[in-house]
Parts: sequence; C-alpha cells; structure tokens
Amino acid sequence: MDTPTLAAPTLAIWKLASCDGCQLTLLDCEDELLSLAGQVEIAHFLEASSAVRPGPYDLSLVEGSVTTAADAERVRAIRAESRRLVTIGACATAGGIQALRNFADVEEFRRTVYARPDYIDTLATSTPVSAHVNVDFELRGCPIDRGQLLEVITAYLSGRKPDIPNHSVCFACKRRGTVCVTVAHGTPCLGPVTHAGCGAICPAYGRGCYGCFGPSGSVNLPALIPLLHRDGMDDRDVERLLRTFNAAAFDREAKEATP
Repeated sequence: MDTPTLAAPTLAIWKLASCDGCQLTLLDCEDELLSLAGQVEIAHFLEASSAVRPGPYDLSLVEGSVTTAADAERVRAIRAESRRLVTIGACATAGGIQALRNFADVEEFRRTVYARPDYIDTLATSTPVSAHVNVDFELRGCPIDRGQLLEVITAYLSGRKPDIPNHSVCFACKRRGTVCVTVAHGTPCLGPVTHAGCGAICPAYGRGCYGCFGPSGSVNLPALIPLLHRDGMDDRDVERLLRTFNAAAFDREAKEATP
C-alpha cells in the first residue's frame, strides 16, 4: 500500500498600497527562494507569477497599508482565508510614508493635485493592516531584511515562533563596533528608538539612523528628544525626523510619551 503524500504548505503574498519593495526583497533571495519553493507551494504571488491557486492558505504575507475602503474589505477577505497572516514592511506595519496624509487635509490634496478629484476614491488616513484585522506577526523595515523574512517564513511553516530580536539599532552598532555618531560627532540619530534589522548601515557610514525599521521594543523619546535638541534640531526638525517611513508609529510613541 502506497503511503499518501502530504500536501506542501501554501504561501500567499499580497499587495495593498505600497511600492513593491518588500515583495522584491523576497524575489532577491534568489538561491534561498529556490530552496523555499521546494518546500512550500507558492499559491499566490502576482509579483512573480500570474498562476494563482485559491485559498485557504497556510501563511499569507501582506505588503502595503490600507488607504481605501476596497483595501479594508480586501484585507478582511485575506485574513479569512489565511491560517497565519504576517505583515511585512513599514506600510503594512505602520501605514508607511503615505501615512503623512494622517496629519493633513486629504480633501485639500485631492482638490489641488487632481483635475477630477471626484474620480479619486481614498480614505482620509493610511493605516496598518493590524488596525483592521488580527495579525500574527509584524515584520518591520523599509524595505524588510531578507534574513528576517526567511526566518519568519520558515518559522511559521515549521510551526514555531519567529526568532526576531526586538532591540534597538544601538545594539547593532555595538555588535559591529561602530562608533556612536551622536556621541562622537553630534549627529542626530534615531538609533536608540529604532527597531534593529538593517545591520546599522547608516551609522556605519557616518550618518544618523532615520528610523526606517520603526519603533523598537523599548522606546524612550523623552530621553532622546533633548539629545536631538542638543545636536541643533528644533521641535520642527525633530517632527520631520520622526515623520518619515514610520510616521504614524513614531507619532503614536511621541503622544504616549507626552505627559
């Protein structure tokens, strides 16, 4: 009697409002991706193939933020047909750079930019996927780190928790022996409050971290902001520094830190 062949776990990759950079990180894995493809069935990945297998899916990776009512409806449908759902990148985990709209008048933008604003269907805010559905894990970065991405995929498909550190960029600087740019040169840096994952690339080349991996697990903005002021930044400069790829996430941390 033949032993039945177990079906390979299914992986789906989805895109909402984003630049595709995090999906491209997966494609850039090259040799690792070929090895992964032999262990799973990539059932939905329009960035790589038009072949689509219907759900349910064992693991879904979602890139991009929710910026329209259609996005919100779609992500609920994705959640319903996914055993595990992981958001990847700053857009999906924090609203992305497009969350700058959250601090402005979107209707004014529509009237100013578009000849026919009535054609534009958009929400007033850009929000992370977790604001709309339950998320099993959030992988930070703009774009995400390929090593962390492979760890998350293999962890969930093998039934264990991903081993992704939650410490700050400062920890990564110490590990690679990088001199602190703030202490040594008075360079403004978000490393103390930013999630590690990039390998501390910017400080290694003499510039300050600008927070592309979002807030770390232990954010202390009341301690950091006086250092930024000491390094020559006024309140408006600090606001601009915090409002980039993870604008909404850092703004939330700032509000929670305000007495």
